[in-house]
Amino acid sequence: MKKTLITLLALAVIGAIAYEQRTDIMLAMIKYKVSREVFAESRELPWQQGPATAELEADKRPPNIILIVADDLGYNDISSLGGGITRTDGSIVQTPGIDRLAAEGVVFNQSYSGASTCAPSRAMLMTGRYPTRTGFEFTPTPDGMGSMVARIYNEMDNNLPPTIFDASADKGKPTYELQGLPAEETTLAEVLNEQGYYTAHIGKWHLGNDGDMGPHKQGFDDCLLMTNGLYLPENDPNVVNAKIPFDPIDQFLWAALGFSNSFNSGSSDQFEPARYLTDYWTDESVKVIKANKNRPFFLYLAHWGPHTPLQATREDYEAVGDIKPHRKRVYAAMVRAVDRSVSRILKTLEEKGLADNTIVMFTSDNGGAGYVGLPESNSPFRGWKITMFEGGLRVPMFIRWPKHIPAGKTIDTPVAHIDVMPTLAAAAGAPAPKGVEIDGQNILPLLNDETNWPRQTLFWQNGHYQVVRHGDWKLQINDRPTDGLQTWLFNLEEDPTEQHNVSNEYPEKVNELRQLLANHQANARKPLYEAVTQIPVMIDKTLMDKFDAGVEYVYTPN
Repeated sequence: MKKTLITLLALAVIGAIAYEQRTDIMLAMIKYKVSREVFAESRELPWQQGPATAELEADKRPPNIILIVADDLGYNDISSLGGGITRTDGSIVQTPGIDRLAAEGVVFNQSYSGASTCAPSRAMLMTGRYPTRTGFEFTPTPDGMGSMVARIYNEMDNNLPPTIFDASADKGKPTYELQGLPAEETTLAEVLNEQGYYTAHIGKWHLGNDGDMGPHKQGFDDCLLMTNGLYLPENDPNVVNAKIPFDPIDQFLWAALGFSNSFNSGSSDQFEPARYLTDYWTDESVKVIKANKNRPFFLYLAHWGPHTPLQATREDYEAVGDIKPHRKRVYAAMVRAVDRSVSRILKTLEEKGLADNTIVMFTSDNGGAGYVGLPESNSPFRGWKITMFEGGLRVPMFIRWPKHIPAGKTIDTPVAHIDVMPTLAAAAGAPAPKGVEIDGQNILPLLNDETNWPRQTLFWQNGHYQVVRHGDWKLQINDRPTDGLQTWLFNLEEDPTEQHNVSNEYPEKVNELRQLLANHQANARKPLYEAVTQIPVMIDKTLMDKFDAGVEYVYTPN
């Protein structure tokens, strides 16, 4: 009888959807389906164990390497970069762990993500190659997300131009778990594995979970993989949630996400994390370090925080103090958790006598997101994640390696995520992969005050939205909307926050940089997966704000 009633209720709801196509009902159905999923309980993970004793002392082995990547962390969220989230009394939420890493290593003052969204940046971190070579140009989204997010955008009352969804492009895509980095690409993990390193991945991957695309198939000996996106169950007694009613992505995530991960199995065999996700992944990272202290290891700790959905522990929420509005306080608490993770990693290295010869590198996958509605996140830079103004591309990049890098060093030369792979491979003494064109540069010479730096040009692209930085000049072009080509030209030496578009004043410079873009595209590989949405993003306003005529915005594809 009970089963019959549930079936009748489901049919009634489906009928309502077919009749009215109500967005709220559709989201409720997604949430209902997710709520029926049952994951196994948390378990002890069988991380590989290194030798009980070391053949060489820690400072005589190749360096251990730890790459820590935050997700959607704003440039202005870090106190050592002159920022920090502000309380109502005007004081700043400090980030002591990240600040310590910066103070004890090198700070790159002009460091860039590989892209303005997460997955292409992660592909460039792992391969050192542009999307023009790999084809990995757009960020894969869960099945059904593109159409639903576009629908919610277009129902919003904020006057934005319409979001466009291409159903034909979406129909031809593989499932989300199979949209990833091709197996033939050579990853940093594979290069280090060949060099005798133990390699472990913990957290977000976003380069394909199944087939031959998961981390455990792309060079990592072990992988604790993010397969969902809640930090804690929504009704957990220790969680503080903050939902963002003006953000379509947030509405979809709260409906579609569960609380699970997997170990060396892609999207199969999912089980619940033991506790709040950021802390749990840090717990497991500490175990990896301790288990492999007697051999060279590479740990890629790819945090989800502080990406939405906004969820913090009650302890962190109380610790950050009085912050308004509520979502900003939850966000600050999430940043605190990421910062604590960095502190715990550094402390563990010290306790095990590994600190001196371990490279710890910290960055974020892209700039802070405007759809969270926190206007100061990327200050003083304009733009957000999904735009290619400096706010969308500027990210922290710090490297600590006490054996080789003097503390307190700063470097002004522009560097980017494509440089991470060749740099860390060179630090390990690993040869470049044979037959592979690497676009990034080994930036270790910059640490030794190299003055003859060979590269002058960096590229970014997101379909028709393309950017080049050549010397101090930066050109952005975008042919959407269709009433003419949008062109922005900035001299970053004179105007680092991109306040003055000088494209009309320097047409010859525009033509010169457009030719560089054309040359970059001349032999480009087509995107592996076509964009299905065109989303309008305001440059100087968050999604919390109303769009008005004359407000600058870009259409960006994904």
